[in-house]
Amino acid sequence: MKNVEMLRELYSIHSLSGQERKMRNYLKQKIRERKATFTQDFAGNLFITKGEAETYPCVVAHIDQVQHFHPKDFKTIILDDTIIGWSNKHKKQCGLGADDKNGIFIALNCLERYDNIKVAFFVGEEIGCVGSSQADLSFFKDCRFIIEPDRRGNNDLITTMCGVDVCSTNFIDSFDYQKFGYRIADGSVTDVLTLIENGVGLSCINLSCGYHHPHTDAEVTVLSELENCQNLVFDIIENCTEVYPFEYIDPWEQYYSRYDNMTDDEYERYLNWYYGAVEEDWESWEDYEKKHRFNKEIV
Repeated sequence: MKNVEMLRELYSIHSLSGQERKMRNYLKQKIRERKATFTQDFAGNLFITKGEAETYPCVVAHIDQVQHFHPKDFKTIILDDTIIGWSNKHKKQCGLGADDKNGIFIALNCLERYDNIKVAFFVGEEIGCVGSSQADLSFFKDCRFIIEPDRRGNNDLITTMCGVDVCSTNFIDSFDYQKFGYRIADGSVTDVLTLIENGVGLSCINLSCGYHHPHTDAEVTVLSELENCQNLVFDIIENCTEVYPFEYIDPWEQYYSRYDNMTDDEYERYLNWYYGAVEEDWESWEDYEKKHRFNKEIV
């Protein structure tokens, strides 16, 4: 895999939430080497643009980590296809912070590979998406989609987070994720969910990027899995050349809006069916539930 030494450099930088300065300075150097421009906002986020285009692919990652144990003699060891952190002094494994330095690694490689691309690096994801919640969304107005490689394991393509849709079916249908061994899955809170909820208006996904046992000192990265995720990101960037909008609908609004078009009689009958007071018309009301389900597909 290309740039493994850069990956090891990323792992060597301890970047706790609220203490991301060393990582940010390292990233600024790498951004300049890739002939891209960047801005830093008051929260400490970095927003990078390379090239001039009508629309850009966009990759984001967070630059903070959870693990506190990072001794001065920290080093990385590659065992076959797996990379671990290690301290000889303590005779103990150390967490890599691969959540989400693996995402940073992919984003930097995308900056190197493509002439026209946008990247954002967020602070404080691990303590409540602090950076992304304060992001100026105008940065994303000319983007086509947003990819965040920030998921444990090797095959999750996250299209819903905490039960909330974050992308359109049109976007998912536009690339062959199964060719890379990925499957559709539900995930939890991360930066792209925050962007969606704040109204970024674009399809977003989160991808497994090869790290395992996150947030622990036993965290490892399987290099072939990280490379496979990177190849999927490359494939999406090179083949998804349209803009893929997505309209976020608050799940509670979805829940209550499904009753808006009912007459009083229909609503009373529905409640009777729902609470089991009557059994007639069960099939038709079940169909109604499916038609007005919680998570609508938005193409």
